Amino acid sequence: MTPRRPPTATYRVQLQTDFPFAAAEQIVPYAASLGVSHLHLSPVLEAVPGSGHGYDVTDHRRVRAELGGEEGLRALAATARRHGLGLVLDIVPNHMAVPAAADLNEPLWDVLRHGPGARYAHWFDIDWAAGGGRVLLPVLGGPLGGELDALAVEDGTLRYYDHRFPLRPGSEDLPLPELLDAQHYRLAWWRLARTELNYRRFFSISELIAVRVEDPAVFEETHATVLRLVDEGLVDGLRVDHPDGLADPGGYLRLLHERTGGAWIVAEKILGAGERLPAAWPIAGTTGYDARRYVDAVFTDGDGAERLADSYRTFTGAPPDQGGEWGPTVRRAAYRMITHELAAETGRLARAAEAVCGELPELRLRDHAPWALRTALVEVLVRLPVYRPYVAAGVPASPVDEALLATAADGARAAFAVPGEAAAVDTVRDLALGRYGAVGDEFRVRFAQVSSALRAKSVEDTAGYRYAPLLSAAEVGGEPDAPAVTPDAFHAFCLRLQRDWPLTGTLLSTHDTKRSGDVRAALAALSEVPDGWAGLVVRLTEETARGGVRAPDPQLAWTAWQTAYALAGTEEPDGGRLTAALLKTVREAALRTTWTEPDEAYEAAVERFAAAGPEGAARAELDVFAEAMAPLVRANVLGGALVHLTMPGVPDVYRGSETRYVALVDPDNRRLPALPVARLAALDTEAAGHAGRVPRDGALGLADEKLRLTALALRLRREQPGWFGERGAYGALAAEGEAADHCLAFTRAGRVVTAVTRLSARLATAGGWAGTTLPLPPGTWRDLPTGRRVAGAVPLAELFATAPVALLVRED
Repeated sequence: MTPRRPPTATYRVQLQTDFPFAAAEQIVPYAASLGVSHLHLSPVLEAVPGSGHGYDVTDHRRVRAELGGEEGLRALAATARRHGLGLVLDIVPNHMAVPAAADLNEPLWDVLRHGPGARYAHWFDIDWAAGGGRVLLPVLGGPLGGELDALAVEDGTLRYYDHRFPLRPGSEDLPLPELLDAQHYRLAWWRLARTELNYRRFFSISELIAVRVEDPAVFEETHATVLRLVDEGLVDGLRVDHPDGLADPGGYLRLLHERTGGAWIVAEKILGAGERLPAAWPIAGTTGYDARRYVDAVFTDGDGAERLADSYRTFTGAPPDQGGEWGPTVRRAAYRMITHELAAETGRLARAAEAVCGELPELRLRDHAPWALRTALVEVLVRLPVYRPYVAAGVPASPVDEALLATAADGARAAFAVPGEAAAVDTVRDLALGRYGAVGDEFRVRFAQVSSALRAKSVEDTAGYRYAPLLSAAEVGGEPDAPAVTPDAFHAFCLRLQRDWPLTGTLLSTHDTKRSGDVRAALAALSEVPDGWAGLVVRLTEETARGGVRAPDPQLAWTAWQTAYALAGTEEPDGGRLTAALLKTVREAALRTTWTEPDEAYEAAVERFAAAGPEGAARAELDVFAEAMAPLVRANVLGGALVHLTMPGVPDVYRGSETRYVALVDPDNRRLPALPVARLAALDTEAAGHAGRVPRDGALGLADEKLRLTALALRLRREQPGWFGERGAYGALAAEGEAADHCLAFTRAGRVVTAVTRLSARLATAGGWAGTTLPLPPGTWRDLPTGRRVAGAVPLAELFATAPVALLVRED
């Protein structure tokens, strides 16, 4: 096996038909000049034709032809190597696509044709008993009786518009009704998926069927190509998508670690408040949503955020459980999700509990009614504050999982009026903790899998759109009710990362973030001017109403104005981006319209309001406000970027975010931004002509400032990996003086100092830096952006004279 090196920094590239391997090859010289060590590629295996993301895998054996196939990937890898770069791949172990043309997924085609006895039947998580020996395929546009005319047999396959299905051997010549009944699958109205689906899927997406990688044979077959690429040295590291959907995430990651020879692996694990990554997982860490939360939060004013939340509640009048308060909003969203979108998964889990109760004498004696078990199950699940427990077969549950389930069970008992019936809660708790051995394994596994889907859908995809005081906090892995952290809390987090997970991933923007890092930086600045922002929202909403267009509801108005502000002054034509983001917001929130039950009148009102207000007459005033906020936003954007690039971990730079990057929720964040190739070269030339520093004439805009700063930090990491890697010690550095709390500073390996400005509005109100200093460690230090040399207790007014950040390197 070819020796591999862990990344110093990665550059995330979203591959798609408009940006295949050959296009990625063209940007390799630029990525190398930027300073990263690896390209981080979105999934590369064969996927549904035209897929814009690649997470809908159809064939694990082949590299995606639309991207250039394995030949194209090898050419990209070769070019990357010539420029000193490696490759990191994003892999998808949890699920495969259920494509319209089912023959694109050969294993699934085999199962649909041959049923439970098919060669590939063990690949997929299908409950054959629940479907009467058939798998439900919810693909019809309406009830079956009304769709018969669209079904036909052609060339030995069953056709339904662009859908294509195999026929059970011997059924080809049957009349259509008998033919449909003879298949190993049941074609059904898409609405039946909520309650009747009998295969595990990715969250609530029926087009993605779960794969049983816990089966060793399935693991080997689905990972053979990726493992070969790693073994050949073509790939240095892996990002694992959604490990929480797996039957045994820890077991899977241990096997992956072993089969890759200890490659650098990060897992897309979303940590809850106070949750820690399982220490036994043999990986580098998470993809970085936990780090994102801390970076954002340290630039958020906690007091201002509270006042903003008070103004939001006054303005919207939102009930506590419908966006008024975070906790009750999450709980209500969870109830809706588990009884509505995930009803099929809940039903399967309840059946598993009933089966165990019927098999074990001590449980049968408790005589739990099915309704009691189902109620207990729902009440425990909605109270879990994290994605899932990690109870493995034959191993006692960890103290963390014991406490997690005990607390949830304590709250769940309140749903029962009769104490004896509440005993069902204890049964659910004990089953989830694996206390009944092998007979309860199916429940234990499925409980954790349903829990992860429930948490993702209820928190990230529902409550995160309903609760909107400060949109920067309503992000993947965030804590919207606790949007700020102190510098001390940030330092404690970084010290823990450096001790336990020094090569973990860190990030600010991804293809899944609801808003890019720069958008969140602008929004976080609103926490510094809560009263001014609240007053502006009221005034603009009233002015828009006087112009003849009222907001369809105040929560939508609050969200719309924040989003429009974040887009203001970006020199980029809106092109309907705001309206598209707002429509997705209201559909995901599911308070007045949804994806599946749209209220067309309400959605039309949303569009009218966006056009008349944020995209109309009010835009000029928003631009004026954004211009006044520019110094605050500049401090947050540059500060967040520098902290991200120099804190413990391996930073991932999302394509285009090395410069000013304003993106909203997908698909907006999956557009192909123009890369600043020429600007980076020009900045390098200009810096070279000024003895390595950028001139202090104010000529650089924020986009160029961020680009230059990003390149300096990334190049430093690449040139001095020991300062930032496993041995790159992290140390908090405290400023001294009245404004000390406005400076966040830390050292890496005693050789680098990062210093940034935080909460700059409050700083200005208090009179600026005054006599506040930053005592530097011994030695002479050079600021890379300016070339200025400093030593000792440097006045912060001097250090931040031309920029709100400093990147200092000790000179020997």
